[in-house]
Amino acid sequence: MPAKKIQETKDISLESALARLDEIVSALSSDGGDLDGALKLYEEGVGLVRVCNERLGDAERRIKAVRINAEGEITEENFIGEEGSAL
Repeated sequence: MPAKKIQETKDISLESALARLDEIVSALSSDGGDLDGALKLYEEGVGLVRVCNERLGDAERRIKAVRINAEGEITEENFIGEEGSAL
């Protein structure tokens, strides 16, 4: 897969971003290649990590926690995450 500009990664799905990151890690781990090419791959990878973090953050904000209280009633709460965890 050819290198993408970081701006072009905004529309990529989480699954595609992770697959591309895997390709980048493999390419950077292999012997060979020039420094300029490695730096371009690294920069692309950093952009993809940011996209993945955004996608996961969006998903986290949309998740609802379902709880059963002491009276046996089912309630929903927003999932907030580690910083201000509702869970």
